[in-house]
Amino acid sequence: MCVSVSNFVSGACSLMDSLVRNGVFHIFGYPGGAILPIYDELFRWEEKKLIQHILCRHEQGAVHAADGYSRSSGKTGVCFATSGPGATNLVTGIATAQMDSIPLVLITGQVARPFIGTDAFQEVDIFGITLPIVKHSYVVRDPQDMSRIVSEAFYIANHGRPGPVLIDIPKDVGLEQFYYSFVPKVNLTLLGCKHLKPIKEKHFSKLFELIQQSSQPLLYVGGGAIASNASNIIIQFAKLFQIPITTTLMGKGIIDENNLLSLGMLGMHGTAYANFAVSECDLLIALGARFDDRVTGKLDEFACNAQVIHIDIDSAEVGKNRIPQLAIVGDVNYVITQFLMYLKNSKKIINNNEQTSSWKQRICVWKKQYPLLVPKNVNLLSAQEILYTISTLEPTAYYTTDVGQHQMWAAQFLNVLPRHWMSSSGLGTMGYGLPAAIGVQVAHPDQKVICISGDASFQMNLQELGTISQYNLPVKILVINNKWQGMVRQWQEAFYGERYSHSNMEKGSPNLIKLAQSFGLLGLEIESRKDLKEILKLFCDYNGPVILNCNVKEQENCYPMVAPGKSNSQMIGLVKQSSILSIEKNINISVNSK
Repeated sequence: MCVSVSNFVSGACSLMDSLVRNGVFHIFGYPGGAILPIYDELFRWEEKKLIQHILCRHEQGAVHAADGYSRSSGKTGVCFATSGPGATNLVTGIATAQMDSIPLVLITGQVARPFIGTDAFQEVDIFGITLPIVKHSYVVRDPQDMSRIVSEAFYIANHGRPGPVLIDIPKDVGLEQFYYSFVPKVNLTLLGCKHLKPIKEKHFSKLFELIQQSSQPLLYVGGGAIASNASNIIIQFAKLFQIPITTTLMGKGIIDENNLLSLGMLGMHGTAYANFAVSECDLLIALGARFDDRVTGKLDEFACNAQVIHIDIDSAEVGKNRIPQLAIVGDVNYVITQFLMYLKNSKKIINNNEQTSSWKQRICVWKKQYPLLVPKNVNLLSAQEILYTISTLEPTAYYTTDVGQHQMWAAQFLNVLPRHWMSSSGLGTMGYGLPAAIGVQVAHPDQKVICISGDASFQMNLQELGTISQYNLPVKILVINNKWQGMVRQWQEAFYGERYSHSNMEKGSPNLIKLAQSFGLLGLEIESRKDLKEILKLFCDYNGPVILNCNVKEQENCYPMVAPGKSNSQMIGLVKQSSILSIEKNINISVNSK
C-alpha cells in the first residue's frame, strides 16, 4: 500500500492513493481489459476498507449513479470504465452532468502508450470524443503526473460552475513503477481557475435600489442556487423583501412549496400562477439560472415588462440569452449573504411588505383560479394523485426521476427538500432515474430513496436492478405505466395530427412483477384508486428494494403546457378548479404572513 508514505509504487497505486486523499470513498464502475491494472490495485484497497466500489451493470448506469451520488451529497462523484465501448458508454452520462453542472471525475482505461493511434483492440479517442461535454480532460502519459492530475481534476470539477472532468489512463501507465509523492490541491496553481472578484458596494446599492422601486418583483431560482447550498439565505432574502419565488426544474427544493412565497416551477409545464407571475413582474431576480428555452418559452416575450438582475457564478451565462440591467458574477450563497450584511451595516429601511401586498394578492387569486389539478375519475388512477399522495407520505425522501410526463408531474406535485431532487433537466436523459437512485442510496444508506419512472424510461437501464439486488439497496421504484412514451404521444397528439409513430410501448413490455421477482425484489401493482394509499404505504414501508407498477390512464396529458414558440402566458390545457377535483397548494395561508 502507498498510503501516507512515499515509495516506489505503480501508477495504479498512486491513483488509488490520490483518490482517497481527495476524499473519495465510493466509486461506481465496470471493469475491462485496459483498466484491469487499476481494478487489481482496487482489490487491495477494498480489502483494507479504504474505498468501496459499486459494480454497476452498464457504464451508463455507473456514470448516472455517480451523478446521483454527487447531486444528493454535494460531493464529487467518481466513475471507472475501461477503454473503447466502456468509455463511449459514459458519453450520455457525461453530457447529462455537463448540462446540469454536476461535479464528476471519470477515469477511463486506455490501450498502452505504444498502441495509441494504431487502431488497437478497444482503442477509442475518448479524450477527443468528450471534449465538448467536459470542463477539462487529461491523458496520463507519465505516472509521475498521476497525483497532480487527480488533484487538479477534483479542483476543476468543483471550481466555479461545477462539471465533469475526464482522466484517460493508458494500461501501461497503471503498471509502471516510479517514486511517488502526493500532490495536494493546496499546492496547485491553475491559470484557468481564477478567483472571483469581490462584489463592489455599488452593485449592492443598485440591487437594493431596483428592489425598492419594484412593486411586482419575482425571484427566478435555478440549479446554481442548489449547487451553492443557498436555500436558507434565499428564503431569508425572500421573506425580508416579501418576494415570491419560482424555480426551474434544477432549482426545485430551494423552498418548501407550501410556503406562501412559493410559486412552484415555471416554464413549459410550470404552474399557471408561476407563468402568469413571470409574464407580469416588473423585476426579475435570476439566481443561478440560465434562461433555458424550456423556462422562457418565446424569449423576447419572457418577462418582457421586467428589469432583470442576474446573479450567477458563470460569467458566460450572464447576458447570453437576456441582457440584465444588473449583473453580478459570483456564488449565489456568497452574494446574497454579503448583500444582507451590506443592508445590515448600512441600516437600510425596507418597506416592501406593503409595496408588494397587492402583487401577492394577485398571485393568490391565480393560485385559487388555476391550482394544480388531478383528473376527476372515481376509479381510474391518475399519475398526479399517486405523486401527490406519495409526497404527503414521504416528505423527507430523496427522489430521482426519469424523463417525460411522469417527470413533469413529479415536478408539479412532489414537495422536496434541497438536494432531495435528482432529475436530468438539461439533457433530458431517459434511463437516468434508476441508476441515479443507486448513487443516492449509496450516499445516504439510512434514508428513503424513491425513483419515479415511466414504463418507457424504466426499460432504458433496467439492468441496474442487478446492482440493487447485489448490494440489497432498499431503493423504491415507482413506475407510472401508461403503456406509451407519454410525452412523445402528447406531442404527437397536439402537434403532429395524432399520428402516433412508434410511441406505443405495450407490445414487448415486461411483466414488472415477474421482472422484480427475477432480481429478488418485491413486485407490487396497483390499478384502482381504492387501493392507492394502502399499497403506497406498503411500498414506502417495505424494508428492501421494491418495484410498484402503477397502471394509469393511457391518454392523460400533462398540463398546463406552453407550446413551442409561445410566451409563458399562452398556456394550453388550463382548466379552472370548478370543473375537476383539485389539489391546491398555498391558498389557505394568510397573504401578509411571512
